[in-house]
Amino acid sequence: MTASHPRHRRALVVPAGMALATALAFLPNTAATAAPAHQGAPSADAASLSYVVNVRGGHGAPAHVKKAIAKAGGTIVTSYEKIGVIVVHASDADFAKTIRKVPGVQSAGATRNAPLPSAATTDLGSPKVLSAAEVAEATEEAAAGQDPLQNLQWDLPAIKADKAHEKSLGSPKVTVAVIDTGVDDTHPDIAPNFDRAASVNCVAGKPDTSEGAWRPGAAESPHGTHVAGEIAAAKNGVGMTGVAPGVKVSGIKVSNPDGYFYTEAVVCGFMWAAEHGVDVTNNSYYTDPWYFNCKNDPDQKALVEAVSRATRYAERKGAVNVAAAGNENYDLASDSITDPVSPNDGTPSDREIDPSECLDIPTQLPGVVTVASTGAKGLKSSFSNYGRGVVDIAAPGGDSTALQTPEPPATSGLILGPLPGGRWGYMAGTSMASPHVAGVAALIKSKHPYAPPALVKALLYAQADATACTKPYDIDNDGKVDAVCEGPKNRNGFYGWGMADALDAVTR
Repeated sequence: MTASHPRHRRALVVPAGMALATALAFLPNTAATAAPAHQGAPSADAASLSYVVNVRGGHGAPAHVKKAIAKAGGTIVTSYEKIGVIVVHASDADFAKTIRKVPGVQSAGATRNAPLPSAATTDLGSPKVLSAAEVAEATEEAAAGQDPLQNLQWDLPAIKADKAHEKSLGSPKVTVAVIDTGVDDTHPDIAPNFDRAASVNCVAGKPDTSEGAWRPGAAESPHGTHVAGEIAAAKNGVGMTGVAPGVKVSGIKVSNPDGYFYTEAVVCGFMWAAEHGVDVTNNSYYTDPWYFNCKNDPDQKALVEAVSRATRYAERKGAVNVAAAGNENYDLASDSITDPVSPNDGTPSDREIDPSECLDIPTQLPGVVTVASTGAKGLKSSFSNYGRGVVDIAAPGGDSTALQTPEPPATSGLILGPLPGGRWGYMAGTSMASPHVAGVAALIKSKHPYAPPALVKALLYAQADATACTKPYDIDNDGKVDAVCEGPKNRNGFYGWGMADALDAVTR
């Protein structure tokens, strides 16, 4: 596998301590300051941790539960009454254990190991930035009607998005929320399509709507900005073109400055999207600090329940939730996986998990569209997780150029996207595959504005181009099988229902 356990669930080459799904342009990992080594419950005099307390939804937190939280030393930060999730800060090592015994509490658990606030500083590395000379050369070679950098985007024809744009760019009445590290809405490729009303900062677990709060800080990851541009970079004669360049995109920031996507922030993100008319959410991360959350652990069980309630609520309110499958070349349908990175904000250790009982959230939650990555040759990316019955669909996420070389005039096997500060650069990972599918879902919603999420997903799968298993899958040609694909052409472990199809999305 080419990635080293990214935090941003799906972009490669993100150092340990980041749950993103990206591989930052396959650059070498850069050193990161170690997170505090708090494994398990903190000592009684430890700094506060954050918790979720799950009660019956729809009725608010019962008075006796509020009293019990206060008695146990907890402070309620916010309460999502419609789904029964309460966010609490507490320093007592036995807080979760104590509160689970309270009648009406269905589950409760710590969302982190590192105390509040996190003291670690994670160096996320840098994507491969296009030079001024590369931009000028691509601009000179651009065909009539193309944005200047479109020739470098092999991924658009891979899903027929270039042909789709001749029919429709998508509707400005459709909004895709990028739940991620923040979006630079001042970028010239994003500004024309940015939905400020649907944007927010959820890092603290409750909405911050102050101006620009959704933007990444100067030292924070460009991941969310890149993802937003892949979805909806405007077709405006500047830079690149998104999969759905006529739809709106919003930024919901859920990653803290150290790059962690904690449960309370993720829950806030889905709830904000649900209440602000979002049609599609893109989720290119996993929820920290556990790569897989095991339901036989009371803390991890509570995290699964809280995020599950939030994703289900968002779908009930009309949102299609799309998520990246991950970058470890794991078979998510296998009987056992070794997880060496959890908890990534404490002291990780190898643990054997059953992926049917221990879930990567949100991507493995019911109803969420799970996206695998392909490279420029249309094969499963070397890093992409897979699994029959787990992966729903595939889309371009890039791969090492040496492994999957694109046809000219494209020069990189990675995925082009905007970067904060008016720049463009390359990244790769299932982080990049997921926004391609989110963009296609937005085109479907544009074509069928009254379609509920279930129908949008049904069309997404029915329109996908069935792709047979790659057998044998020896991506580096060293004579050894690198992964085993199982299943028929139209429903297998590498490609799910097949490759997302943007042209069908606007014509069928």
